[in-house]
Amino acid sequence: MPEPLAMTVITDLALAVGLGLMVGVQREWSASRMAGVRTFALVSLLGALCGLLQAAGDADWLVAGGLIAVTAMMWLGNEVEIAARHPSGGLTTEFAALVMYLVGVLVVREQQAAGVVIAGTVAVLLHWKEPLHRFVARIGAEDFRAVARLILVGMVILPVLPDRTYGPYDVLNPFRIWLMVVLIVGISLAAYVVRRLVGERAGSVAAGLLGGLISSTATTAAEARRARTRPEDAAPAAFVVMVASTVVFLRVLVEVAVVAPNLLPRVAGPLAAMMGVMLAVSTVAFLAMRRRLSMTSSPSPPSDMRAAVVFGLLYAGVLFAVAAVREQFGEQGLHVVAALSGLTDMDAITLSSAHLMQDGRLEPSTGWRIIMTAALSNLLLKLLLAATLGGRRIAVPVGLMFTVCMAAGGAIIAFWPD
Repeated sequence: MPEPLAMTVITDLALAVGLGLMVGVQREWSASRMAGVRTFALVSLLGALCGLLQAAGDADWLVAGGLIAVTAMMWLGNEVEIAARHPSGGLTTEFAALVMYLVGVLVVREQQAAGVVIAGTVAVLLHWKEPLHRFVARIGAEDFRAVARLILVGMVILPVLPDRTYGPYDVLNPFRIWLMVVLIVGISLAAYVVRRLVGERAGSVAAGLLGGLISSTATTAAEARRARTRPEDAAPAAFVVMVASTVVFLRVLVEVAVVAPNLLPRVAGPLAAMMGVMLAVSTVAFLAMRRRLSMTSSPSPPSDMRAAVVFGLLYAGVLFAVAAVREQFGEQGLHVVAALSGLTDMDAITLSSAHLMQDGRLEPSTGWRIIMTAALSNLLLKLLLAATLGGRRIAVPVGLMFTVCMAAGGAIIAFWPD
């Protein structure tokens, strides 16, 4: 065997043993009678050896035979434990051993990264036994229905929809429109889980940050639905919308920095100033609502699909309207196009403007104003969504906060020096 190849084999075997030791230490620490640190190291080493021997010869059955042997040994050990009146009460250790055997096979088949990830996952799952059991014990029927709803819209319906455009202006994509419905359902469920884990006050901040990174528009629709079904949560929902809208400007700055890094100093000032205004409004809102955030009743899982579907239809309508106006007026009225684009997506207008600035086809002073116009248009759309889907209880606080922000944005566009 050539020396470099021999060293590779030794390294792979050492990795297999190391991963087995990692999982075995956890089993030893939890006082498992079935298998400990040495057993798991040997199991993963056996998998590595079977993988090597099968690759080196014609023994195609070797890996499968080794898996059968490990399964038989685990079954026999379990029977011995039962006979000795020390039943383990589950099959976790046995299945962990089988997984680690296959991890040993992976690391000698040039799949070291996958082996490390799988072994780490096994160790974490074994170690988190009690927290996971406590979490499952707290899940009710409504929680299961919410998860099933997300699986239905995201994993059953979405994959079968055609990912192509239809319609007179060739912009209506069923897959992408339904993806917005999936986003709303997913964001609602994620926000509920965060609030359940860390409490309403910290959960609202976390939900706003998460929503701003994913989609502040979808977050607004999700929170409006929450305010409609639970009027006592209207104030926290409005705060989440404000936080998510603030995070949008951070995302815009990052996108400009990636596409046009040399122009960032020329466009960051007004955009950062707008983000500062929104951050200040968010802080004032948090201080004004902190008692109500703490007093909010226990969160309930999202249960209403109608608002998500309505938002999907509205999103499709806006896409159609934007395409129709562009068809009529072209790209000449950049601010009109920006205002219309902001109704659907901030990322598209931000990235396209940044590319134009980077290529020298758009002045930075015009570029950031186009982005700001789209952002103000996006705020107006979210206010309309809050009023339409959530009602007066959320529309009033969101309207007050957004009015301050839009006034500040208009002043920045008008008076910021070039």
